[in-house]
Amino acid sequence: MDLETLAESFDRRDWQELEATDDPVRFAMVGVGWWTREQAMPAVANAELCETTVLVSGDTEKAADVAADSETVEHAISYDAFHDGEASDAYDAVYVVTPNALHLPFVETAAELDKAILCEKPMEATIERAERMVEVVAEHDATLMIAYRMQTEPAVRRAKEFVDEGLIGEPIFVNGNMTEPILELVPDPDQWRLDGELSGGCAVMDIGLYPLNTARFLLGSDPERVRGTVASVNPEFDDVPDEHAAFQLDFPGHTFAVCTASQNAHMASHIEVLGTEGRVRVEPSFYPWDDRALTIERGETSVDIAFEQADQMEEEFEYFSHCLLTGEDPHPDGEHGLTDIRTIKAVYEASETGETVEL
Repeated sequence: MDLETLAESFDRRDWQELEATDDPVRFAMVGVGWWTREQAMPAVANAELCETTVLVSGDTEKAADVAADSETVEHAISYDAFHDGEASDAYDAVYVVTPNALHLPFVETAAELDKAILCEKPMEATIERAERMVEVVAEHDATLMIAYRMQTEPAVRRAKEFVDEGLIGEPIFVNGNMTEPILELVPDPDQWRLDGELSGGCAVMDIGLYPLNTARFLLGSDPERVRGTVASVNPEFDDVPDEHAAFQLDFPGHTFAVCTASQNAHMASHIEVLGTEGRVRVEPSFYPWDDRALTIERGETSVDIAFEQADQMEEEFEYFSHCLLTGEDPHPDGEHGLTDIRTIKAVYEASETGETVEL
């Protein structure tokens, strides 16, 4: 099949069988920050397979104000009330979007309450806490998905299809970047991303994770070793090791990924796989407010893939809900997320020691 024919056969949701339901998955949103209010809740409101029925916040007044503007939210409760099981009959699944180091206790409670869990990435601030998350989910036979929205982003899924079909030959290099001026986007020097205890790291943990995880997804394999350098230059980043970061991942079969990330640089994002016979590139790629562009090249032929833009968060929530409604196991799961945490910590170790770290 030639590139032009493949370009015309783009399928937005190659995973979808169920398109509507009279019994949507009811979500409790745990954490009512700007991402929940401006990205997650609007996505769920537009979705066909789920709805938001409960808001959980450390500030119940804020949660109540947000609930008042929603047609589906029935309860606005505190973190303590959530842990006590209040309103647990009003939701089927939880979306955990608190600071990284606070994910585990909400996942533990949700698992104990027999709820499915969609946990924001990175799954936790340390390897030990991420390992405990995997353990507690297994103990309660709970469903856990880590919220890597690139894995349900149609442009990225299409790029993976091109790689899997061998259209670019054997993959050799993956190049990925995600950079942003975080203090312009969130003008608060006391924000949790700049608190090492809450975040577990900065550039690599928060946004370097995007090229890292998307490389794993596109290649369908996990890195074996890591090299990297991180640096914090400006005083606002004194409490975290990585204002800027660059790292290399060695994958099986002599395939390499080079990833860069910064919380204090021009906003940009891309992911590209270069093979023996061509390349596929998504740019922009990672920011949900950018229109993604997908290009594939093979030999002398280059095709820009035209497709309808999709809301990345809506795709993620619909996929997770679709899995719950059809009895499928969602991916990426906790073990998948744990691999990223171990890899990220290896980046910091490699920078500190100046040595290659085996995974």
